[in-house]
Amino acid sequence: METEKLDILTSVLGSCYKSNDEHLFNCPKCRHDKKKLSVNVEKNVFKCWICDYSGQDIFRLIKRYGQFGHQEEWKQLNGSVDLDKFEDIVLFTKPEEQKPQVVELPDSFKTLTGSSFLDSSSRHALSYLKSRGIHKSDILKWKIGYCTEGEFSNRVCIPSFNMDGDLSYFIARTYTGQFPKYKNPPVSRDVVFNDLYVDWDEPITLVEGVFDAIVADNSIPILGSILSEKSKLFQKIIKKNAIIYVALDRDAVKKQNKLIQNLLEYDIKVYKIDTSKHEDVGSMTKEQFKILKKDAAIVNRATYLYQYLKF
Repeated sequence: METEKLDILTSVLGSCYKSNDEHLFNCPKCRHDKKKLSVNVEKNVFKCWICDYSGQDIFRLIKRYGQFGHQEEWKQLNGSVDLDKFEDIVLFTKPEEQKPQVVELPDSFKTLTGSSFLDSSSRHALSYLKSRGIHKSDILKWKIGYCTEGEFSNRVCIPSFNMDGDLSYFIARTYTGQFPKYKNPPVSRDVVFNDLYVDWDEPITLVEGVFDAIVADNSIPILGSILSEKSKLFQKIIKKNAIIYVALDRDAVKKQNKLIQNLLEYDIKVYKIDTSKHEDVGSMTKEQFKILKKDAAIVNRATYLYQYLKF
């Protein structure tokens, strides 16, 4: 199998020479004239010693620089999921399901983003947000507001915007102890929450809820649901070939393991953040979370079942 994989690599990257257990190619990213891209087929890793381009899965090279045939050959050798099947899910979505979901904020919504718009009724909402460690900069970034009347009264309201800048969803959380804690619009939760502000060129952290997302940097809440392969968020992760950090609540082990397993099936680079010593991400400070993220462990397909799938 190693020889067959090497044949595919030479078809994609050109000729190489062997040095110990590694093969050295010209790097397709920095295009240095010397062969400085070191590839270890057995360990499934690569690194360029000029531009530092590296990865824990050689298939990332094949996907980025190879042709469709190269990808298919590699997947057959690797036993990976056929991405054609994933494309079928996307291509055969009903037209009406492809239309972006657009909702409206409650009539009584008041913004907390500017002092000129605040009045005495905002005091309780601001006090609640402060108790959650949410500062003015967070309020501005997440466009947080609150409602004083109607169905969503006495709740802070956090909106979500799609890539067109339209409101796609919102989260309304009580600050006076009402039941239920969260009351959201009667529309589908199958959205990429605040997609407008996500930087898909940087690693993305998946968390459970929106207050977790406020703590984590460049993060997307999965809104408490299991992230299915047909969901808009999962599909976008695959299409963007995003690097993913997973940081779900400590009591969501099964859900987290299933999510990681699904991502690995599509050759997504995944890191697992250990949140076991905290109630949830939202209960941490941003500095605490940064430390945990820095210590996150990469998960690979070879060791996943043994290390993590202990239901």
